[in-house]
Amino acid sequence: MTEFDELKYLTGFGNEHATADPRVPDALPVGQNSPQKCAHGLYAEQLSGTAFTAPRSQNQRSWLYRIRPSVIHRPFETINGNGDHWTNNFSSFPPNPNQYRWNPFPLPTKEGVTFVDNLYTVCGGGDVVSRSGLAIHQFSCNASMENTAMYNSDGDFLIVPQQGALEITTEFGRLLVNPQEIIVIPQGIRFSVSVRGPSRGYILEVYGTHFQLPDLGPIGANGLANPRDFETPVAWFEDIDVDFTIINKYQGSWFQAKQGHSPFDVVAWHGNYVPYKYDLKKFMVINTVSFDHCDPSIFTVLTAPSVKHGTAIADFVIFPPRWGCADNTFRPPYYHRNCMSEYMGLITGCYEAKEGGFKPGGGSLHSMMTPHGPDFACFEMASNADLKPQRVAEGTMSFMFESSLNMVITNWAIHENVDKDYYKDWQPLKKHFTLPK
Repeated sequence: MTEFDELKYLTGFGNEHATADPRVPDALPVGQNSPQKCAHGLYAEQLSGTAFTAPRSQNQRSWLYRIRPSVIHRPFETINGNGDHWTNNFSSFPPNPNQYRWNPFPLPTKEGVTFVDNLYTVCGGGDVVSRSGLAIHQFSCNASMENTAMYNSDGDFLIVPQQGALEITTEFGRLLVNPQEIIVIPQGIRFSVSVRGPSRGYILEVYGTHFQLPDLGPIGANGLANPRDFETPVAWFEDIDVDFTIINKYQGSWFQAKQGHSPFDVVAWHGNYVPYKYDLKKFMVINTVSFDHCDPSIFTVLTAPSVKHGTAIADFVIFPPRWGCADNTFRPPYYHRNCMSEYMGLITGCYEAKEGGFKPGGGSLHSMMTPHGPDFACFEMASNADLKPQRVAEGTMSFMFESSLNMVITNWAIHENVDKDYYKDWQPLKKHFTLPK
């Protein structure tokens, strides 16, 4: 147990929050954002996540009241962050339309590997400079970031821990993120990751857009990921003068700057541009109670919209435990070709459509218009099952990153950690067709 296990949070998605560290309860200004002199000698600093002129319903920004403004640092210098296994530039890789499945992402084999040391790009699409696109990464680490923070100038990180709890310190406060929880750290917010042991997981990065809750339409006012279940940190600060490294991912490249104090010196803040976490076990599942397999969009937790209405740069979709009771129906996911790209990951348990080779910590990619669906064993079993009400995915949590963009696989992910026999899952499928007599 650490202090992180006792943390309290603010609740609600997209709320206008206001919070001050209890050690300085009067740090927030009243009735204005930028007083001539802030209380206790603090500096006022605005962090904008959207353009000033974005519609009020979409405008995101927060005001931070901090011991020193974030501009106090020495010049940024280029570093070789994550070696040869990171990129936001997918223009140089050849296309590959094959179904891909990866074995669980390896944990570090040496000590002292931090979150920011071992980020591994699997695939992505779009362009980070013109700010429309996404990238999918994995991480593994076994050490905490000491006197080091990072931020992403290019976009938002949605982090999905698969093994090991993450203790995350941000400018807005602290969060404990366990497996089967997620955290979203929006563009520009500085954070540091501490771990309790070997840890790994997945990252969905989007640029040029932010995550939001999907519209519910005829579902009504409630359901799926309810807004009240999203949690945001309360203000917390440290006032320490120490050599600190700030790592900045900018236009897909890595830079670092040195400064003489902790960046986690925000004593109070208010606004709606914040990091937040969500417990996937709180998702309210919608499913058929009559016939047919519903489209997976009913499992959408968050969506990062494109400029085309109803079409996402990225959707974050989960497949949690639920009841299956459809009559006269092939209940597993149907065979499919899609104008979207689908990357799947497994946090825990056993994915119902492929119970053999898909392991926790692994992943799969079904690219745009590439066929996919249940493997042979799943098809035969589900086609002949006794259709009683049954629990589906009990003890399992899998997810999908779905995108309207073409996904390009990196040169290293094409060859490393690949299940080269994935295509064999479908080869035994039999011809059952018979002509009517």
